[in-house]
Amino acid sequence: MLDFSPDNADDGSSSRVTEHAPANDQALLDAYSNAVIGVTERVGPAVVRVETGPKVRTARERGGLGSGIVISPDGFVLTNSHVVGSSKEIRLRDTEGFVTDAHVLGVDPDTDLALLRADGARDLPYASLGNSKSLRRGQLVVAIGNPLGFESTVTAGVVSALGRSIRSVSGRTIEDVIQTDAALNPGNSGGPLVSSAAEVIGINTAIIQGAQGICFAVASNTAQFVLSEIIRHGYVRRAYIGVSGQTAPILRRHAVVAGVDNTMGALLAQIEADSPAAQAGLLPGDVVIKLDGVEINGVDDLIRALDRDRIDRKLEMDVLRMGRLRAVDIHPVERKRAARQ
Repeated sequence: MLDFSPDNADDGSSSRVTEHAPANDQALLDAYSNAVIGVTERVGPAVVRVETGPKVRTARERGGLGSGIVISPDGFVLTNSHVVGSSKEIRLRDTEGFVTDAHVLGVDPDTDLALLRADGARDLPYASLGNSKSLRRGQLVVAIGNPLGFESTVTAGVVSALGRSIRSVSGRTIEDVIQTDAALNPGNSGGPLVSSAAEVIGINTAIIQGAQGICFAVASNTAQFVLSEIIRHGYVRRAYIGVSGQTAPILRRHAVVAGVDNTMGALLAQIEADSPAAQAGLLPGDVVIKLDGVEINGVDDLIRALDRDRIDRKLEMDVLRMGRLRAVDIHPVERKRAARQ
């Protein structure tokens, strides 16, 4: 027979461990829960459901569904460009069920971001954009959105990695992407990734199909840049030279003869007629290895170098042509405004 009576002779050390461990665990759990609850209560009301397409849907016109985050009291809303697509009818639904129409101020498919403006609502709850550069791996983050149509769903996780690169729908590389294990599903797109300080540090954009716990968000600093460009110009300004190409290796003997250290470069496949590249004398087969003093180790480096700061400037470009180094002067122009697909 087991004796459950207290042993007064015991010094109580083992019982104290048994009593205090759950209390300590509970304190840790409470701190974690309170952090998530606090973020949800502060940012949750600023998260909206983004509905696209006709109000009365048919089998032919089903519309779309995503999430968005209100970033100013006068109705500016950040979401994904693939959420709004080419839709002419957009509605926002807040956590209290209030619905208002919205219109697109600008889209940037290259970063999968879009800026909307609520038509009939003011003094909205809103959230602040934080500094994504201050993030650390392992930091607690919370994702809020409408996965699979379930409104105001909250998931929590950590920052798994920083500085990732993913391919956007336009084919351009999105830089400085945040990887997280906070569960995301279709419908979370465009919703906020929030720090424990209740600051939006990312806009949820993609998951890898078939993967477990690998999700991505566009960094808030990128979103801040896109936001400012759209407000000022209606789109994001980038430089254009009129080429298509691919990343290709540079033969070692060519690198030695040319006296360059590059092992990879941007191989030009096509040159558009009357483009800055054509006017500079570039030819298909040229391999770009440097632009304006920046080393080019692939087509992504070339795209990244063609930013707004190089619009309407005369730049020096180093290329390998038939294994020989050539320097050409090129004058990038502003790329045409991206059309909504």
